[in-house]
Amino acid sequence: MKKILLLCLAVFVLASCSKDFIELTPPSNLNNTAFYKTQQDINQATLSAYQSLRILYNGSFYRLGEIRSDNTTYSWLAGNPANEKGVDEFASPLLPENNFLMDCWDDSYNTILRCNLVLGRTDGATFTDESLKNQYKAEASFLRALTYFWLNRIFGGTGLNGELLGVIKVDKELTPSEAYELGRAPLEEVYNLIVSDLLFAEANLPESYGSTDKGRATKAAATALLGKVYMTMAGYPLNKGNEYYTMAIEKLREVVNNSSYALVASYADLFDVNKKNSVESLFEVQYMKGGPGGNTGSPWNNNFAPRFSNKEVVQVGDKGGENAPTQDMSNAYETGDPRKYVSMRDGWVNASTGAFETEKYVRKYYDVATSGSDNGNNWLELRLGDIYLLYAEALVRTGTDQATALVYLNKVRERARNTSGDPNIQAPTNLLADYQSSDFANDQAFLLAIEKERRIELAFENHRWFDLVRTGRAKDVMIAEQKADGFSNFTWSDDALAYPIPLTVMQSNPQKIIQNKGYTQL
Repeated sequence: MKKILLLCLAVFVLASCSKDFIELTPPSNLNNTAFYKTQQDINQATLSAYQSLRILYNGSFYRLGEIRSDNTTYSWLAGNPANEKGVDEFASPLLPENNFLMDCWDDSYNTILRCNLVLGRTDGATFTDESLKNQYKAEASFLRALTYFWLNRIFGGTGLNGELLGVIKVDKELTPSEAYELGRAPLEEVYNLIVSDLLFAEANLPESYGSTDKGRATKAAATALLGKVYMTMAGYPLNKGNEYYTMAIEKLREVVNNSSYALVASYADLFDVNKKNSVESLFEVQYMKGGPGGNTGSPWNNNFAPRFSNKEVVQVGDKGGENAPTQDMSNAYETGDPRKYVSMRDGWVNASTGAFETEKYVRKYYDVATSGSDNGNNWLELRLGDIYLLYAEALVRTGTDQATALVYLNKVRERARNTSGDPNIQAPTNLLADYQSSDFANDQAFLLAIEKERRIELAFENHRWFDLVRTGRAKDVMIAEQKADGFSNFTWSDDALAYPIPLTVMQSNPQKIIQNKGYTQL
């Protein structure tokens, strides 16, 4: 029986309605047949969808996004086991039974189906505040759109039937017979659902919340995500072009002109665990260390630490050696760029021997865990620095206002150079100087400068691979990166731009579900 059907029939564990809503462990054994009757029930169901994001962001997305790109690798795995090898080294074929793919698919649909419960049952519940009905539905619509956006970028591509296919579209609760009829929807149809969800969310989400509800999706979060979706639709593989870049400009401009948001003064403050949900943040996935069983904490500080380091890198818990920066990533920073000091290290000093161990690791998510891998860092999914650079890119691509594009590119650089960096490096006096229009011989040179700025500004935040795919740059960049890493016989195939549909999904209904090009149809 297909995974999607199993999830449709599952009894969901729902999140607590406490004021610290996303940060707490939900109560167990809530019976879904007796639930969804009151305003409080629907609030709990909505919070359950937020809670589900923690599982997704804990592991699936950085493995299938950042490690796939030229930014990071698996640094310690001898011989790289098949799951890691397929993702990191473009191993051919990337096995559909890869555990990372299956986990991503299952956890994503778990989130989507929690959203569908809210959307399908809110109108039938009794509310003491009718205005909250559309808010809760708008929150569920935003979270469903965000999850489908990830799924479509990971799995969407050319099917073996030659059509552009997205993932399975589940936009309501399903009966078993309905679930068995589902195949993959056209790629654009899934994007149209994403856009529809975000337009509804934008129209019905509040501008802000009180401090006790901080972390819930806002109108600006929906607007920002819609701008990113339009940017993606404009590029590969839909290639909607100028019309959609223009639509993106409209939405991104709304965000950059929103006086409620601003770049924080220091780049380091963005990742300070004590300064979460800042004025730059548009949407963060919420985590809190110290919860029951460590289930509300985030794992990245431990997962990204060198495996054979001790307390030199992390004070508490295991070290995973994942998501290790490549040499090319290290070289991408200008000498003295403070963002490198905030984001990564080129090695660590062995406390036992005094030797400098040249093993790179991500430092951006540093915290001291309470136990195991229980850290307090949030995941910054949408922030203003990202939106500034997308806005600049869209302006250049449409040829509408290069002067304004330059302004927003330079705003990001200005903040970076005013951040404290490595005290052991003497930064040059012209570090991260503002770009001038004369620096770019043509629009392509301007776009490459924005691409580089996005790589550095957003390093280890899961943007790089999807930027390379949508802009058509993945082939050139990844051929160079793979050869630099010693894979001299590496041969590029555009099939690598989409991951295979997981084997368990294919096995569930091989007559209905079409595999992506380059992989085997059951």
